[in-house]
Amino acid sequence: MNIKEELISTRLILRPLREDDFAAVHSWASIPDNVRFMDWGPNREEDTREFIRSAKPGYDFAVTLKSTGQVIGSCGIYPTQKETAEVGWILHRDYWQQAFGSELARALVDYGFRDLKLHRITSTCDAANYGSYRVMENAGMRREAEQLLARWNRVDEKWADQYRYAILAGEYEILPDRH
Repeated sequence: MNIKEELISTRLILRPLREDDFAAVHSWASIPDNVRFMDWGPNREEDTREFIRSAKPGYDFAVTLKSTGQVIGSCGIYPTQKETAEVGWILHRDYWQQAFGSELARALVDYGFRDLKLHRITSTCDAANYGSYRVMENAGMRREAEQLLARWNRVDEKWADQYRYAILAGEYEILPDRH
């Protein structure tokens, strides 16, 4: 296993979260529309500070633009059991629909299989979150399940269906566009 603190893709650098990222992180974590499909938030300032303080290098990352260093989101890869992890991400809404999500998800999947030597990587999203499940599909993941009323939407205050996606190491190895 080779834990890295920084991942570099075509347009992004994924690096450890730092305390001076607070303003950028809070700019998306506190906006209800930005966190509509997350299982946390909208954040108060103290929630955002705790999130940054508790970030684990090599597993939690700030998503930054390679060209400017601007923090536009955060993402992570979280071990769940032996050789298995779940990936997740959030981008500031100003950066949606520009393929940054697909790029960072591919970087996490590459890192998980190449460096962390994982067997399986999973992710979930609200079934209404088309952008997020398209990101999973663009990263080579396949939908495994639709779980009815399985997640609580804190913004809309209602139960929602969720999709579970996954990719196995063997599936990753035969992806035509893996990095």
